[in-house]
Amino acid sequence: MNPVDFYQRIVHPTLHLLSVLPEVKLPVSAKAAVLVMACAGQESGWQHRRQIGIGQYHPQSVGARGYWQFESTWGGPVALNDVMQKTPTQLAAVCKFLEIPGDELSLYEAIAWNDTLACAAARLLLWQDFQPLPEVGDKDTAWGYYLRNWRPGMPHPKAWAGNYDRAVDAVGVAIDQLKLKI
Repeated sequence: MNPVDFYQRIVHPTLHLLSVLPEVKLPVSAKAAVLVMACAGQESGWQHRRQIGIGQYHPQSVGARGYWQFESTWGGPVALNDVMQKTPTQLAAVCKFLEIPGDELSLYEAIAWNDTLACAAARLLLWQDFQPLPEVGDKDTAWGYYLRNWRPGMPHPKAWAGNYDRAVDAVGVAIDQLKLKI
């Protein structure tokens, strides 16, 4: 999916959902939109809901899932664990709204195919970080934020600048041309 469509279809509505759910009430901001977009671009190129190279068997029982490539919680300290442990009330509210069970197996299955759940988990993961969100345009701080929270096995630092720039452009196009409000 191209980044503008990705923002318009997935990120924008999810961030607004998180801002109105009473148990969450996360403010919508360009900083959050850009970083959520950049992380999805870095993890999946806004294209892959299942980790490449894991195989095409069903059901998938290993590997990362969703555009933000969340790994199963059984494999140790992975990003989905952080969301479940550090923002349980907020994650439960999202699951209730989406009518998705909040147990580990259900989340791992649903996160590949429910883009709202995956995006909400990504935003909650960023929210639990102790540092404030980086300013739009601060690629280096955003890179550190991504590394600290996703803890990628193979980070691909050379791809970050391009993914980040495409995220900034996509959010800007959506705001300017599509008249979406942050």
